[in-house]
Amino acid sequence: MAAVATLPKAEHLVVLEDVSWETYERLLAENNPGRGKRFTYDSGTLQIMVLSFRHESPNRQLAAIVELVAMEWELDIKLTGSVTVKRPDLYKGFEPDSSFYIRNAGAIRGKAELDFAIDPAPDLVIEVGITTDSMNKFPIFAAVGVPEVWRFDGDRVAIHLARGSGYVEAAISEMLAPLSSELLTSFLRTSFEEDRPQWIRQLRKWAREARPSTH
Repeated sequence: MAAVATLPKAEHLVVLEDVSWETYERLLAENNPGRGKRFTYDSGTLQIMVLSFRHESPNRQLAAIVELVAMEWELDIKLTGSVTVKRPDLYKGFEPDSSFYIRNAGAIRGKAELDFAIDPAPDLVIEVGITTDSMNKFPIFAAVGVPEVWRFDGDRVAIHLARGSGYVEAAISEMLAPLSSELLTSFLRTSFEEDRPQWIRQLRKWAREARPSTH
């Protein structure tokens, strides 16, 4: 394996080429999720990301938005965090910053393990990508069937919806409509500026007022 890039930026990355699937599996086994690293694999290319506060803080806040909105709307969601999504048949795997089952929550209820060759991919994935040199994960998300991705680039939150073999950027979430990219960006920004109880009150107030009639 030969390292092609080590990037000392907001997100510390190491990218390796010509990595076998077996080596990827071994590295995953030696570095359980939650130990401060994310592994992304795509047909021999492996990215290892060392997490930082600047990365994890927006991730946690965006995940909190999902949870609080779902609570107000009484949605039965499943929180799957940075669960490793692997498809050996496709030679692709990733660990999302956060992930959720919303429409397919019932499909995984009661399962202790997930087999992504059989089970659906998470309905919503949160991706924080502050470093522009990080691997493009959208082809991986599309290959395994992730319907919706929220990506924060350090400035704004963009909503990406699966269409055909790729993604299109959209103004409104499909999983949590009418939550919009503009609102997500605003709520994320205020989460860093306001005390948490006040922020939660404002978010829950919006969620109660915007609750769709179908929920």
